Amino acid sequence: MIITRSPLRICLGGGGTDLPSYYKQYGGFLIAAAIDKYVYITVHNNFDSNLIVKYSKLERVTDAKYLEHPILREAFKLLEMDGHSIELTSLADIPAGTGLGSSGSFTTALLKALHSYKKNFIHPAELAEQACEIELNRLNEPIGKQDQYISAFGGITCFEFLPNGEVKAWPLKISEETIHGLKENLLLFFTGYSRSASSVLVEQDKKSKNADVIMLENLHQVKELGYKSQQALESGDLNEFARLMNVHWEQKKQRSNNMSNDQINKWHDLAMANGAIGGKLIGAGGGGFLMFYADDKTRLRLAMKQAGLEEVHFQFDFEGTKRII
Repeated sequence: MIITRSPLRICLGGGGTDLPSYYKQYGGFLIAAAIDKYVYITVHNNFDSNLIVKYSKLERVTDAKYLEHPILREAFKLLEMDGHSIELTSLADIPAGTGLGSSGSFTTALLKALHSYKKNFIHPAELAEQACEIELNRLNEPIGKQDQYISAFGGITCFEFLPNGEVKAWPLKISEETIHGLKENLLLFFTGYSRSASSVLVEQDKKSKNADVIMLENLHQVKELGYKSQQALESGDLNEFARLMNVHWEQKKQRSNNMSNDQINKWHDLAMANGAIGGKLIGAGGGGFLMFYADDKTRLRLAMKQAGLEEVHFQFDFEGTKRII
């Protein structure tokens, strides 16, 4: 049996500038952190000539080309596998549609498992690009490259997206003390809303392609916030990083009317009045997780609990997508 896992992620600055509709013209930059919440893929031989895949559905097909699940189908096709006599199962620590990059994590874990089955070694950069090839090029999803790259690389990582499609990745130059401060004071709360990011990202994608001045200016400012967040974190100024989270959230809300709603805004305001000094919604918007940097964690946790939000505790993952069995 082969078991692979791929981490989910949080974005620490610059999110949204990793879409091709933006970076192909202007270049993108962001900082992402992998966390210890995972998507798992198991693969083993069965005693049947069919391919069996289990996710939220069960599929049994004679050939992988008949799979309904688009990512699964395209992954087998990319690796030139028919799937005969294979049983594949996916599991996840966090539900899909919550803004933590689960689709990218699923795709990288899947490809890692299939490469392991074929006894192939694959570098994290190649793994990420293959995942992007499936999701962005073959399936034409209106998404960026952040999720695939941070899940493949892991860590707290800077990514530069060049107009020619190249992606440069390097670890954020951050002290152990600052990492400890982030671990202790960054808190995630589930809003209870799972949603598809497509509607928000389609809107951003179309406006970027049509050279919408307001959208482009917004993304320019978000990219600059990514660089400022890098400077704040590398200098150990976590209060400044928290302040920039608020600025980023205000910029993010301006990109789409579907980015937030009255309830999410109320929760954000409640947190800011009860121990948080910076916060934003993770992912493309509309639901998922609120992330806050707190100077009074006890007070913040109590306020969020009374408001009905569940906290998800996490640590950082520095291994990226890997085979664990």
